[in-house]
Amino acid sequence: MLVSLQGAIESGLLYALMALGVYITFRILDFPDLTVDGSFTTGAAIGTVMTIAGTPPWLAVICAFMGGALAGTLTGLLHTKGKINGLLSGIIMMIALYSINLRILGKPNVSLRGEANVFDGASVLAIGLILAVVAKVGLDLFFKTNMGLSLRATGDNSRMIRSFGANTDITIIMGVALSNALVACSGALIAHSQNAANNSMGIGMIVIGLASVIIGEAIFGAKTIFRATLAVVLGAIIYRIIYALALRVEWLDAQDMKLITAVIIVCALVVPTVRRAIKSKSTAKKRTEEVLSSVGQSGGGGR
Repeated sequence: MLVSLQGAIESGLLYALMALGVYITFRILDFPDLTVDGSFTTGAAIGTVMTIAGTPPWLAVICAFMGGALAGTLTGLLHTKGKINGLLSGIIMMIALYSINLRILGKPNVSLRGEANVFDGASVLAIGLILAVVAKVGLDLFFKTNMGLSLRATGDNSRMIRSFGANTDITIIMGVALSNALVACSGALIAHSQNAANNSMGIGMIVIGLASVIIGEAIFGAKTIFRATLAVVLGAIIYRIIYALALRVEWLDAQDMKLITAVIIVCALVVPTVRRAIKSKSTAKKRTEEVLSSVGQSGGGGR
């Protein structure tokens, strides 16, 4: 039990980078980017193939980061310069990356066993924690800069920002590129932790990223950027813990992962709604009692 929980926390910290990337597009930019399913595998493919070729593991991960940024840039260009719908541009890149990733890997499955590894001589938990903290703090600082504020403002009201003379095309491209760079970096780290990469490992990553964001915001809130990014990181960890615990149920197994994810997302969406409804009813009841009480007091004073 403790071993499975530790493994869930370790993978949660590695997936937290991907969740932060999804947070940038879906929450900051309000951009439905489905490139994630492809760029995650792109990062894993680049990180694995370059490591096998003799490149130092950390340099391979950095190259995976850059590969994800390139994929995100292309998605942003399709949307801003090609005037293609944001959702459709992400789907187009996701489909294109499937073939590109297969070209990079050379075959559907590639093993890293016996090769140099990012986690050689180090704890996955320690490295994952350091990277998650660095990414979280880095984003917090970035969103306080002029460019970061422009990125946030573009997601809130792009028309208003354009009226001030800002180039929203650049901010959208940069935001999508940064998002997919983090996703690809997460993919490379996951491939190193699993000692393997395959061409279908990115399928469903966008759902997992959204689940992490939704769970984190539902539990911890997202009133400030600091709190929101922290919630995303913790949400990724909680998601992996819930998933690990669900798989220990006798009548559930690995093939039920998508069903488990769907149930988790539904619960994360419904629970806050129910909580707000109960709070609203309670507030309305108190106000009604206060009004009736004040009416009764004024009527008694008149007599």
